[in-house]
Amino acid sequence: MTRHSSPDTSSSDDALHPYMSESSISKDNYEAGRAFVDSLYDKSEAQPKSIVMSQKLSRVHSNAVLPQMSPRTPAANIIDPTVPPPPLSLDGNTTEDEDVLSMRLEKEIRKMMMQTEITGGEDGDDELQRIGSALVRCMELRDKYMGISRQREVDNPRNRKDWEIYPPPPPPAWRNYREPAPSVEVEFDMDKCEIPGADPNGWAYEMGADGIYMVRNRDGNKVAEAPSIKEFYTDLEFVLDTVSDGPVKTWAFRRLRYLDARWQLYVLLNEREETLQSKMVPHRDLYNVRKVDGHVHLASAMNQKHLLRFIKYKLKTEPNRPVIVRDGKTLTLRQVFESLNLTAYDLSIDTLDMHAHKGAYHRIDKFNLKNNPIGESRLREIFMKTENFIDGEYFAQLTKEVISDLEQSKYQMAEYRASIYGRSRDEWDKLAAWVVDNKVFSSNVRWLVQIPRLYSVYRESGAVANFEQMLANIFEPLFEVTRDPSSHPKLHVFLQRVVGFDSVDDESKAERRMHRKFPPPREWADVKNPPYTYYCYYTMANLCTLNQWRAARNLSTFVFRPHAGEAGDTDHLAATFLTAQSINHGILLRKVPALQYLYYLQQIGLAMSPLSNNALFLVYERNPFNTYFQRGLNVALSTDDPLQFHFTKEPLMEEYSIAAQIWKYTSVDMCELAMNSVIQSGFESEVKRHWVGRDYLETGQTEVHKTNVPLCRLRYRATTLEQEHALISKMIAKR
Repeated sequence: MTRHSSPDTSSSDDALHPYMSESSISKDNYEAGRAFVDSLYDKSEAQPKSIVMSQKLSRVHSNAVLPQMSPRTPAANIIDPTVPPPPLSLDGNTTEDEDVLSMRLEKEIRKMMMQTEITGGEDGDDELQRIGSALVRCMELRDKYMGISRQREVDNPRNRKDWEIYPPPPPPAWRNYREPAPSVEVEFDMDKCEIPGADPNGWAYEMGADGIYMVRNRDGNKVAEAPSIKEFYTDLEFVLDTVSDGPVKTWAFRRLRYLDARWQLYVLLNEREETLQSKMVPHRDLYNVRKVDGHVHLASAMNQKHLLRFIKYKLKTEPNRPVIVRDGKTLTLRQVFESLNLTAYDLSIDTLDMHAHKGAYHRIDKFNLKNNPIGESRLREIFMKTENFIDGEYFAQLTKEVISDLEQSKYQMAEYRASIYGRSRDEWDKLAAWVVDNKVFSSNVRWLVQIPRLYSVYRESGAVANFEQMLANIFEPLFEVTRDPSSHPKLHVFLQRVVGFDSVDDESKAERRMHRKFPPPREWADVKNPPYTYYCYYTMANLCTLNQWRAARNLSTFVFRPHAGEAGDTDHLAATFLTAQSINHGILLRKVPALQYLYYLQQIGLAMSPLSNNALFLVYERNPFNTYFQRGLNVALSTDDPLQFHFTKEPLMEEYSIAAQIWKYTSVDMCELAMNSVIQSGFESEVKRHWVGRDYLETGQTEVHKTNVPLCRLRYRATTLEQEHALISKMIAKR
């Protein structure tokens, strides 16, 4: 390969640029890409090189290179080279550039591997056609449920360009890349929030006998629909039969192995090219690209040192404040600690004892006890609850301190999970009042609502009479505020920042098998907990009618992003394949190759937390995160519970740094993970356009000067995914 000691813009048009070769982009756009790189070194430019680089990179990226590089670009928009490469000359006399030769060698290897798979060998054409048809049918079923539940990004009114975000996100920090822009902060004011009135169409809601809320117009006709529970379980059985079928498992395993091998070949051929392209991007590195912590629980969002410092501060400054009622007696903060025989001086990290690094492996019950400071539930109620004697004031102050740390880092975002239990119908109003009254708003934060699967506990205590009552406590306030937002103004404002729903609990618990019996929630009055799939269906089904109504009213809709595949039955992952936009964890996909392959084909998001898994279910070195990433699954790093698993004030960076050390990630790898976290997140599309690409929502394209993910990496992910889809299409068409 020709080497150059320095960039030379005066070289002939036929010479290869030292930082750009034909192997990094397709031939169709090579000239445009080379012209762009050459222009970076044009000394006649009056503007600084960083400005030229950003402007030209943006223009060339959108007009020439990107239409075939996004892994989420529709198949019809991805252009394959139409001219086949010339035959390889392997007699040692070739004068071709090494990169060009490597590219052609890779194409020959890929062609031979695809021909080997498609001819089938012992499988035969009929077997391949059956496998392809089954995989396509599974993907069509997922598309059906995502469409009817309005969980696609394009279905959400919050992703429209005219959607107003209040308080608005901060403006760019620099004006024209030259001078700092003035800082403009808009403080939240409830009086400035626009609250719509009642539905002018006169639509009304009621819960049906099947446990799903129905929406009707003035004539009594249904205007929103949801799949029946029988339809859902029939489709789920088809997915389970497909992923457990022997030939399908063999096929998926081979394709996943092929993806492994192809990644290794790509790294060998393009590692230097990626590094060079990454270095040419101004301003951006791992610390200066947006990262979203898409899986973090609000009650554990701080680290132990932060919580300890806050408790000590309150004990010193507000010792005589009444904070809790016990046995009919109101206790001050000082009295609470005196009853524990502790002073502020006695408190330490070891005294709090909230880290879950020992004794919690496969013991969720012990892990849950770690949520209590010093093992005392009363301290958790005082400092880490939104609903208590002091109306969650301490917890709000603590949360705002954590959010302040996020805002100072600027490039780190979070989607906090607050709990709605389903014990009473006023839980939504109380949570919304806590957020609005304490002004727990930030441009760096969005919210998810987690619903613990604790029906059996509530039923045993008498809080609910059956599963239908729990569903009513969860969903009826949402239908009521959708019909008339002015009836619950604070809840309406809060829901504008709520992304979706999560379902949490110990997945390893034994479940009652449903088989062909589908009891409606009204008849589920047993103390036993419904199975995971039952929770998934009724959450998704009620979101179907709720989202259809909210979309019709131009209100934000919600997605379903549950915990799945952390432990327990792999059937959970099949249920979320149909019902969820993305999931948290997913480590059990390693045991089901066919389902893992489907998750790859559909690019379903996985927010994974290796440090959490290391403490609870799977040691770090056995975690499949790195395997998923190399194969091309849509994975991102998240923290889960910083209070139990992390030590620093930037737990998300802690996750990135440990993953980089263990799995030898490059800067490009980590920037790709950061880009995936933004794509998976529920931030508004106008915000994402600023973070990853101007045409992100319309085309799925990202821009390298925003994400620091080189063009050759984007092209590799896009073409690999497209070729897998093309291969399945050939299998179906094979006769």
